[in-house]
Amino acid sequence: MSLPQHPTSSAPGERGSRTGTARHGARSSRTAGPPEHGARPGPPAGRRDADPHGHSHGGGPALPATRRVRLALAAILVPALLLTVVGLVALWPRAADLPDQIPFTAQGTHVVHGVVTGAAEVETGLVPVRLDDGTETEVVAPPEYVQHGFEAGDRLRMLYISQAEGDGGSPYAFLDFERSVPIAALAVAFALLVLAVARLRGLAALAGLAIALVTIAQFTLPALLAGQDVLPVALVTSSAVMFVVLYVAHGFTARTSTAMVGTLVGLVLTAALASWGASTARITGLTSEEALWLPSYAPGIDLQGIAICGIVLAGMGVLNDVTITQASTVWELRALAPWASRRELFARAMRIGRDHIASTVYTIAFAYVGAALPLLMAVWLSDQALGTSLTSGEIAEEVVRTLVGSIGLVLAIPLTTAVAVAAVPSGRALPVDQTGTGEPGPDRRAPLDGPTVHGPAAGPSRDAGSDAPEARRGSVHRDEDGDLVRSGPFT
Repeated sequence: MSLPQHPTSSAPGERGSRTGTARHGARSSRTAGPPEHGARPGPPAGRRDADPHGHSHGGGPALPATRRVRLALAAILVPALLLTVVGLVALWPRAADLPDQIPFTAQGTHVVHGVVTGAAEVETGLVPVRLDDGTETEVVAPPEYVQHGFEAGDRLRMLYISQAEGDGGSPYAFLDFERSVPIAALAVAFALLVLAVARLRGLAALAGLAIALVTIAQFTLPALLAGQDVLPVALVTSSAVMFVVLYVAHGFTARTSTAMVGTLVGLVLTAALASWGASTARITGLTSEEALWLPSYAPGIDLQGIAICGIVLAGMGVLNDVTITQASTVWELRALAPWASRRELFARAMRIGRDHIASTVYTIAFAYVGAALPLLMAVWLSDQALGTSLTSGEIAEEVVRTLVGSIGLVLAIPLTTAVAVAAVPSGRALPVDQTGTGEPGPDRRAPLDGPTVHGPAAGPSRDAGSDAPEARRGSVHRDEDGDLVRSGPFT
């Protein structure tokens, strides 16, 4: 919002006087005369205040940081990048250390595909299907799937068991529904929408996501199966993924680098909290069927460590969101308010950060509720005390995961905001075309939050020929949140 404009007159002979232009109704480019007592210099004409509750990921070009700031960021991030690369090399599993893969099918069996042609028989569990080679047959389905129901046209994956041929039963056993087509359609729709809305930024984000998934598949999972130290694997994975995702999606700028600093510190804090929480709460990792048989095929794995790694990786995505948002917020506030002090920038950015904390905590909590809804329903049906249920087994692991991730993001927001405020250029350092003033410097700076401003210091004046009547100006005062707002017909 622009501060109110008030008519004034220029002293004779002063620079910017309107001795000639006022007669022709032109607007003055400067305000003459000393400011009223207690008034502060206002923002440049045409500038508007930053939205105090916005959510920005930085759509415009970033303001250039000073050379000192760039060197300071490089002094932090270059060693971190080198440590990440060294960690990847040192922890990369050798083929000899990896356990043998488990064969999906036994000898004499293989997977076939087909389509359901009719209703299932509830008594026998047989479902009529047509195989892809045209053969009409029946497949044996478990009772729970028969109760769920099969519809004509459903595509199935089935296991052919040659030993069952000729014993009077069906040699085909139900494995699962074939879901490749709908999942592929959703993935394509997601990618197209991201490209349509975010364009090149969306393309970069998709590329970063692909690289991140490849990193996890090619490094993280094999390293865990090979029995490598879990905490270093989690930190190296998270650091490598964040270096790629942030810089590919958001560009090589000081703004991105400040977000990267906040993300790295947040990851270290999250890893430390996850390790402490898993040890103190006795998180064993033995809460799923897969965890029970994994040690039989990969005896070197650490199930508790895998749970810790999962907590760190889960917190990684949330940290990425909040840190880049806070860094972008500070940069956008500086672009819109080059006259504001760093303390005021931090205070305003943290107001946005507090809103972000609230919404992200809800996101983390409800993401777990949605994923664990059947388990929570089973807890509700149990006559066991609620406190006992929430601290037992699988639920306790997810509670620790949620709390650790939330604590990590809460700590990362003020940290990233402070780094961004220290790194963003001051109003004096901004080029003329980025501040919007003809003379950047202390005389053009004013806080984002300040006292009511009237008189010539409120901004450029308008002459008698101005097309803006006095009724458009109103007055400026603080609202209940301490923000400057305009009262009047155009509030």
